[in-house]
Amino acid sequence: MPLPNIPGYNRLTKTHKYSAAGIAAAGAAAIAIAVVPGGDAGAKTTAQDLPNKPVALTSQKADSQAHHEALVKQSALAAKQAKEEAAAKKKAAEEAAEKKAAEEAAAKKAAEVKAAKERAVQQAANRSTARIETVAAAKDTKKTYPNNLDGWIRESLDIMKQKGIPGSYNGIYRNIIRESGGNPRAINLWDINARNGVPSKGLLQVIAPTFKQYHVAGTSWDLYDPVANITAACNYAAARYGSMDNVNGPY
Repeated sequence: MPLPNIPGYNRLTKTHKYSAAGIAAAGAAAIAIAVVPGGDAGAKTTAQDLPNKPVALTSQKADSQAHHEALVKQSALAAKQAKEEAAAKKKAAEEAAEKKAAEEAAAKKAAEVKAAKERAVQQAANRSTARIETVAAAKDTKKTYPNNLDGWIRESLDIMKQKGIPGSYNGIYRNIIRESGGNPRAINLWDINARNGVPSKGLLQVIAPTFKQYHVAGTSWDLYDPVANITAACNYAAARYGSMDNVNGPY
């Protein structure tokens, strides 16, 4: 340490020099303390202020950490709510789609049932129309016979076949020629039947009581009708002789 520049300092003893140096150092220290900014009698030293600074920094860091954690929690909550809302919307959309699909399926099924009923009704109508047409066609194609002796015999034979009455074309023809000569209006006014008041009439000369008893359903009740006369006479001959074919004379 350099010695102070004090007049006569060099003439002092060694002991006096050290004493002066100590006083000078103490004065310098006092001046240094006095010039501290804001310093006063009741102020704390700079060394006393130093422990308070780390405490203030720690408090600020804690507040920042708490604020960060609050932001993180809010962000997580918002994300959760958004996820839940998205899931709810998705579920609602799926339920709406399922409902729409079910309604469309029900409407389709109802349409199919309606179409099936309409087809059934149409098919029934078609079958009915077909039956009517078949019957009409059958009537239109009904077998016809010529209005002569051949036609009368053939028509009688068809009726006899339906009723199970035996007889042949030749047997009927032969007896008609013998009895009436083929005249459907022929009448016998001289035999025993005529004398009894019931003359024989028609192609096979049948009396009224016999015609009435052996009349065949589906033929005329007119004794002079050729087909009715032949059919009733053959029915009588079958009952009495087995068949008109077995008749070779008055019967």
